[in-house]
Amino acid sequence: MTKFKDFTAFNEYLGVAKPLDNDIDIGYYDPANMRLKSEPVMIDFYRVSFKINFTDKTTPNAKPITAVFFNSPEMVGGWDIEPSFSGMYLQLSKKIIEENRFLFKNYLDYGLHEALFLTESELNEISTLYSLMIKYYNQDNQNFEVILSYVNVIISLVEAFYKRQFSADPKQYNRIVTDFQQGLKDYYNEPVNRIPTVQYFADKFGLTPNYFGDIIKHFTQKSAIENIHEFVIEKAKEMLEKRSDLNNTEIAYELGFEYPNYFAKFFKKQVNLTPKEYRLQASDKNINLQRM
Repeated sequence: MTKFKDFTAFNEYLGVAKPLDNDIDIGYYDPANMRLKSEPVMIDFYRVSFKINFTDKTTPNAKPITAVFFNSPEMVGGWDIEPSFSGMYLQLSKKIIEENRFLFKNYLDYGLHEALFLTESELNEISTLYSLMIKYYNQDNQNFEVILSYVNVIISLVEAFYKRQFSADPKQYNRIVTDFQQGLKDYYNEPVNRIPTVQYFADKFGLTPNYFGDIIKHFTQKSAIENIHEFVIEKAKEMLEKRSDLNNTEIAYELGFEYPNYFAKFFKKQVNLTPKEYRLQASDKNINLQRM
């Protein structure tokens, strides 16, 4: 598998124009001169593709779509596409992302199969901004602050459009949320050696952690890790109240904490009581109830 470390080598392989800069590359697709089929490759930078009437031949009975696709470092992808599409692309080096992370969102780390499907009006908005951005890019004295501002606006629009997409087909995404909530319950039906993570559930659904997390937050108004922590706390409360056969250290291990001290700090932060204090409080409450 070939790994492309810079825009120049990848653009030559793909068949698009040579980049004008090592940190930002902007251009339009020209399918007539492009490589339309490739074995899996890897790039060492970030890539956003806006593709119009795009057909992926690797998908059975695929119909043309207009969508935004993302590719990030270490992500592997090949392609086999029809030459009838158009569109534009934006490439950003890891350096420029690191130096300007506050301008960017999680979407740059979405997977190739986690596309944003654009409506006609959304495409028009993106295209208008893109034409302005590329005007500055092609000037002799490139104004990167202006270019980055346009990039930020485009990424912000992508964020708004993703929220529209999540809301437009709630059944598809609600299933992920429901399965996630059930998965939390199922997780503790077997012995565990660690508390559940966002990566664990994202892998189960075949999604990138950022895409999975954004779905969960959109529909629950809480991040995926907040959902996980809330579940672990409720599970801990239940065990502290009902599992008198286990001491606090054993409960910590049962929940997947490697270090009991970390469990105590985690519980204290969430509940404002230590596990010992919570257990005593629950015990006193049960005694009072029995006396009534």
